[in-house]
Amino acid sequence: MPHIQQLSPHVADLIAAGEVVERPASVVKELIENAIDAGASSVVVELQNGGMSLIRVTDNGCGIAAEELPTAFLRHATSKLRSAEDLGAIGTLGFRGEALAAISSVSRLDVFTRQRGAAMGVSLHLEGGVPGPVEEAGCPEGTTFAVRDLFYNTPARLKFMKTDSAEASAAAGLIAQIALSHPEVSIRYLRDGKEELHTPGDNRLLSAIYAARGRDFALHLREVRGGGEGISVRGYVTEPLAGRGNRSMQTFFCCGRIIKSALLTAALEEAYANRQMRGKYPGCVLHIDLPLHLVDVNVHPAKTVVKFVNERALFSAVHHTVQDALDGDVEKKEAVLPPPPPVGNDVPPARREQKAVPKKDFYQSMDAKSFREKAGGGMGSEMGRRLVFRDPGQQQRPYVPRQTELVPPAAAVPAPKQERAVTAPAEPKKPAPTEPEQVALPVKPAPWRFAGEVLHTYIIAEDGDNVWLIDKHAAHERINFDRMRANAEPVMRQQLLSPLTVEVPPEQYAVLLENLPLLEEFGFEAEDFGSGCLVVRGIPSDLDPGRVRETLEELSGKILTGGQADPGAARDILLHTMACKAAIKGGWTSDPAELRVLIDKVQSGEVQYCPHGRPVKVKLSRYEIEKMFKRA
Repeated sequence: MPHIQQLSPHVADLIAAGEVVERPASVVKELIENAIDAGASSVVVELQNGGMSLIRVTDNGCGIAAEELPTAFLRHATSKLRSAEDLGAIGTLGFRGEALAAISSVSRLDVFTRQRGAAMGVSLHLEGGVPGPVEEAGCPEGTTFAVRDLFYNTPARLKFMKTDSAEASAAAGLIAQIALSHPEVSIRYLRDGKEELHTPGDNRLLSAIYAARGRDFALHLREVRGGGEGISVRGYVTEPLAGRGNRSMQTFFCCGRIIKSALLTAALEEAYANRQMRGKYPGCVLHIDLPLHLVDVNVHPAKTVVKFVNERALFSAVHHTVQDALDGDVEKKEAVLPPPPPVGNDVPPARREQKAVPKKDFYQSMDAKSFREKAGGGMGSEMGRRLVFRDPGQQQRPYVPRQTELVPPAAAVPAPKQERAVTAPAEPKKPAPTEPEQVALPVKPAPWRFAGEVLHTYIIAEDGDNVWLIDKHAAHERINFDRMRANAEPVMRQQLLSPLTVEVPPEQYAVLLENLPLLEEFGFEAEDFGSGCLVVRGIPSDLDPGRVRETLEELSGKILTGGQADPGAARDILLHTMACKAAIKGGWTSDPAELRVLIDKVQSGEVQYCPHGRPVKVKLSRYEIEKMFKRA
């Protein structure tokens, strides 16, 4: 049996560093939180090569005393705890005393610090956790940490780092969240010398949201303020019509700390029940404040997961506060609605003198999708063949074409008879050469029968003794994906009459910039507009212009989580996203002719699974159905 022995301090530090320092973003988080705990009102973060070459964090906080500087890099050394009782009410962001020790053990670190009112500052250099001498240095009040060559002595961790842009994007997302957690602190982020984020630090949450999340997100928010049972809920939530394609814009804070909570997510989304479109998610920046002894932040190494003493009260406070904000917004909008237009003899004289404008034709006043919905399934359906027009205040009536006999004007008055002149018989014309008669090929009947559609989502097809339920969206998505993947020609592009500006979070913005050539390959014409904004001038011909923003958001989010290192994976992610956005949706009214094409593709075996691996059809045999009805 191997002998038990105590690990060396260096190995123990490397193990601890693996728990605290996962990537450059982890270093950024620990250093910014220390700066905020030190009372800083301004923090500047600089990254080079995604943070692998340099991470520099500068603050104007209280600074570190010269005699305490070496102690700050020892494990379990902290100024934020004194006794075990303090663990029951933690009000600071950092408290373990492991961050600086862990960071210094896997990097080359320099620190410059000067206390407020001190005439001179001091500096300290550490390499692999080993400190040098403390020296005097000229520096401003506050503290500056410069972390270089991260993981230079831990190649096992270094090989798992992603590309520079991916690491910088992760850090940018974290910095934006910290900026939202403390709007009273001005946070500036520079990546390779270029400013990516700058919050004003004016203690206004909306200002921080505008800087960190962008103008488009900030303009569609509703303020939330309320709570109950000792719990305060404040912040902003998105309008119901401004839903996002994923939950990436949901941000929660508890007592100033960034947290992840399925409970809070459920409470938020429950408040949007019957208000949000299916497949859309609300965005939010919500601050939850409650007595410190009612929350335990010491349950997760990253301190992003917390436990609450009274989860029911928390759920209720968030749910009802958000719901009240949304209901109040509806009432306010109803109060400012203009009065209905006058009718009959109440029409003002100025309006009576206006010439009547001819109504638009049914086709001219509707797009194709609306026509299919109004016509009861499209031109291939019975309702579609009976074109329906609707006039205000009238019942629907089928359009019946008038059969008008065209009579020449001269036929209205009897004309005197005239003698016909006798002419020589005309020579018989030679018959024109006849073309070979076109013979229609017999159409082979399909081996299945189209039985209908249920829930505007599932197609019903009958095949012998089997009944098939086919997911029309999944099947169409797979057809689009296979077509795009096999197409060797450039994707057809539609130019937009007016360019679209798309604002995305900083981490997604960096990913899109890195993948602009890939976007162009698949029909997008986009360019950098600066400050987290892209200008889109052209889009794939299959894509609805109204879905550009959510497509780019979803695409960048997926690449962030799985496609950074492999260009082929990023290409497939783009194809998946485009195929999904271009496919018919569950809930849409579809033309039976379209559904028959989908059935044919599925029943022939050409389509078996959607691009995400979900089955597109389910079989019910005669025996299974009869067994359900107790007939078998």
